[in-house]
Amino acid sequence: MDTDFNLAPIAGRYLQQPTASALAVAVPVVTFEENNAKVLEVFGRHRELISLPVLEHDRPIGLISRNIFMSQMSKPYHRELYEKKSCIAFMDKDPLIVEVDISIETLGALAVESGDKTLADGFLIVEQGKFSGLGSGLELMRMMVALQAEKNRQVMQSIDYASVIQRAMLSASRSAMSRALDDACLVWEPRDVVGGDFYHLECFADGWFAAVADCTGHGVPGAFLTLIASSAIKQALELHGPRDPALVMREVNRSMKQVLGQHAAAEQVSGSDDGMDGCFFWFETASCKLTCANAKMSLLTLLPDDDKVHTIDGERTGLGYIDTPDDMQWKNHTVQLATGAIVMTATDGIIDQIGGPKNIAFGKQRLRNAMLVYRALPMQEFGKKIMEEQRHYQGRQRRRDDLTFFSFRLHQSQGKASNRE
Repeated sequence: MDTDFNLAPIAGRYLQQPTASALAVAVPVVTFEENNAKVLEVFGRHRELISLPVLEHDRPIGLISRNIFMSQMSKPYHRELYEKKSCIAFMDKDPLIVEVDISIETLGALAVESGDKTLADGFLIVEQGKFSGLGSGLELMRMMVALQAEKNRQVMQSIDYASVIQRAMLSASRSAMSRALDDACLVWEPRDVVGGDFYHLECFADGWFAAVADCTGHGVPGAFLTLIASSAIKQALELHGPRDPALVMREVNRSMKQVLGQHAAAEQVSGSDDGMDGCFFWFETASCKLTCANAKMSLLTLLPDDDKVHTIDGERTGLGYIDTPDDMQWKNHTVQLATGAIVMTATDGIIDQIGGPKNIAFGKQRLRNAMLVYRALPMQEFGKKIMEEQRHYQGRQRRRDDLTFFSFRLHQSQGKASNRE
């Protein structure tokens, strides 16, 4: 049976939505005045015919199933009793009848409601009430599968292109990192094709600013939030400059709450209780001081003459979210760095990952231990080793979240941050 139909997409829509007309097949029919002997004759001549439509003045009134009809007529004396009687004796008086222009999706829903008989015996297709053809339940299922496959393909194409956009958005920060830092590592692994983690790094005349953030969720919703948050960071840096991370964080919080309708002046409670965790920091080249503000995301430091990883946790309040005050105040924390010091921050995708023999979270302590073990390696190798440990620990457990971490080692030549463009 020929059921080809065009699903070529134009601007995300189908060129032609398939309708029931694509399934209408011309078949023999009988009228309600004809007897069962005629039905036997038609079924005998058309072995491929599963059901036989019954018409009255070109309008279908029922459907005779081959299986049911032949089963009844093969019983003792039934042929003698029913052969000369009207064909409506074994007719389904309530088959599914649809117009030719009904969409395949709607038809599929109606077929499910009508029960198994539609899948087995088919359905009647009419045009302005007059018989147009017989539809096969099996062909309907095939077309619905093809339609769904095409929709899935288009969705995945859209998500793949969204990934291109998200990576392009992040590429400027990677270029800035290369200019500002001799020895650094930046790992960004969304759980899905796109993700809710992002980073921002920007060079200035006297240092550089960086932010690592984890927006609510992952996949497409998370990625959408990263666009809002990234734009808010850029606006905050334009307005306040980079040297006060806590002030930048306050401005980003206000901006996100404004966009998401979570601010105090909103007429009604926002339907979006979304936001982000983050670590914002400013490195001053001349003094080698690092100033950071933390919103539920820690900053880890390992000084060259120390065997202990120090942690700055900061405030346990995220940016955005309905419960975060519009005027929330985060605090700055300053660390004096020496040549050889390692600094690292990571989203919770690495520390919250379940794995190991006890199926518990990777945790901050394993991350700190890994920093100590691999501290002598260049940062790129350092990052690879940490990711190897994380993947080994994860084992066969599924990835729970997006994963991002940023680390760098301070060198004497670190003061090469270029002017802001």
